[in-house]
Amino acid sequence: MKKTLMIAGFASLMATTAMADGIAVSMARFDDNFLTVLRNGIQAQADAAGLTVQIEDSQNDVAKQLDQINNFIASGVSAIIVNAVDTSATQAISDAAAAANVPLVYVNRQPINVDTLPDNQAFVASNEVDSSSQGFIEQCNQWAAAGKTEVNVYVMQGELSNQAAVQRTQNYTDVIDAGKCAVKVNVIDQQTANWQRDEAQNLMTNWLSTGAAFDGLLANNDEMALGAIQAMKAANIDMASVIISGVDATQDALASMQAGELDITVFQNAAAQGGGALDAAVKLAAGEAVEQKVYVAFELVTPANLANYLAKN
Repeated sequence: MKKTLMIAGFASLMATTAMADGIAVSMARFDDNFLTVLRNGIQAQADAAGLTVQIEDSQNDVAKQLDQINNFIASGVSAIIVNAVDTSATQAISDAAAAANVPLVYVNRQPINVDTLPDNQAFVASNEVDSSSQGFIEQCNQWAAAGKTEVNVYVMQGELSNQAAVQRTQNYTDVIDAGKCAVKVNVIDQQTANWQRDEAQNLMTNWLSTGAAFDGLLANNDEMALGAIQAMKAANIDMASVIISGVDATQDALASMQAGELDITVFQNAAAQGGGALDAAVKLAAGEAVEQKVYVAFELVTPANLANYLAKN
């Protein structure tokens, strides 16, 4: 039976260390701030437990990632952790691991086959339904507190091949449809900036060139929110006149919030996800049963509680 629960204790990882030496990790990309925190979290927990982990960069290439998985299997690793490049292309990864009877744990990005994973495969992440929805509801409340009844906004999406980007964007519509937004929201335009700060800066620059008045930005992650903020500052936009939300609560995002630029983000616990994935991989390698869906809660971050998150992510 597939269940949901919070992260298990680190002590259980230590207890089965001897059974799990030689865990391989395939990351979607190394040049991503949040995924870097996630990767470092896996490595730090492995080091503390005396585990050997091999972490490779898929460079956002689906074929390269599948080659890595096959190479890991051929080299005889005890278990594999995967941060998927394309969440709609994970069936082949699951099939390869299952055929070789190598335990597999997906981390952070939800595989398309999450509901049909074999018994020795699992998924560790945060539930994306709870991600951007928290930030957007807070954004609506802030607009209402400022006396607005109707607002015009831009929406920046992550990679369209990524389940998180699809869900985080859908959350905006779901909040509105459920009557949870205190103001009427009009979307001026919605485009992808592929999670990247530089692409977001270029996209925001293009939007600003139209001269359209807007009240805020809904960004699927902090990196895009920060890129947009850079473009706004370059265009001398008064940051107090717009409300901007992101997701992840990265250190750069929190610094921007301290500077009075970013208004809202949602903490996604990269270290807990990485530790949870490693814990699940250790247990599966030792022949133990694990919960197949492990969720770490998202947490709303605003200037009011910012201090609680400065030492995280």
